[in-house]
Amino acid sequence: MMRLFRLWRLCAHDLQLMWLALRHPGRPIWLLPAAVLLGLYAIDPLNFAIPALGFIDELVLVPLILHGLVMLLPAGIRGDLENSIAARRRATHF
Repeated sequence: MMRLFRLWRLCAHDLQLMWLALRHPGRPIWLLPAAVLLGLYAIDPLNFAIPALGFIDELVLVPLILHGLVMLLPAGIRGDLENSIAARRRATHF
């Protein structure tokens, strides 16, 4: 159960990175279509037809795919985004 919570904490950070990466001027061309496909996969009608499979998708597969997409970002862009998130946290926490 702790692994699942750790996965979701990582997913929250990856969502922040993905949001900022989609708005970054130097983002890769493949990022927007990949993010759209992941969003469509997350709300796939199969989730409504077979609830058990949808539950497994949303708890495990979607966060893993999201993390994989973030890891595929170029290191320079990912570093810039990490610095931006850290600066925002410092600014809000004094």
